[in-house]
Amino acid sequence: MIRKIIKIDEEKCDGCGLCAEACHESAIGVADGKAKLLREDYCDGLGNCLPVCPVGAISFEEREAAEYDEAAVKKNAGCPGSNAHVIHRGEIQEKTKAATRLNQWPVQIKLVPVEAPYFQNAHLLVSADCGAYACGNFHDEFMRNRITLIGCPKLDDGNYSAKLTEILSRNAIKSVTVVRMEVPCCGGIENAVKAALENSGKGLGAKMIPWRVVTLSTRGEILED
Repeated sequence: MIRKIIKIDEEKCDGCGLCAEACHESAIGVADGKAKLLREDYCDGLGNCLPVCPVGAISFEEREAAEYDEAAVKKNAGCPGSNAHVIHRGEIQEKTKAATRLNQWPVQIKLVPVEAPYFQNAHLLVSADCGAYACGNFHDEFMRNRITLIGCPKLDDGNYSAKLTEILSRNAIKSVTVVRMEVPCCGGIENAVKAALENSGKGLGAKMIPWRVVTLSTRGEILED
């Protein structure tokens, strides 16, 4: 089938291995000092590896390639449906490993680039970083099929609205979901998204991007949606 898949320029590659670490599907490895696409069917085409490459050796191309095999990826990673093993007190035990729904890296609002391939036609999640710790089902409930950005308006310097405005302005974002905690300081992340929607010109009229705010209690319960 013809589909979007990563392409590695081995002449530029310096073999640092950052792309292999960023690839949650284990599609990339380092061999003979160069990054290589080991399994076409493990590459989901989302490009988590692109922003971490320090020499710009990774790009997208559309070509004939094996179809992405999510079941094989999960089995290889030891996700639900397969058995991962851990050693505890000298004994090997079976343990189920939950599947991550993270679709890109980095995730911090301060670190993420304002333009990246994974932003195109993306459903965006902008969340208070405490949300993932409060809500036990955060990955499946909120991160699945979304690009995730996190931050803490109380601890981070500055305001997120300028960065978020750039992201909304430069990319074709399909929707925005805001997840905040019930504590007052989390109002900063909600207000930043509102300001970004307005400043980007995509929060009013025909160009309005669908968006919603989900408020979690400190015990992870959804209080308002």
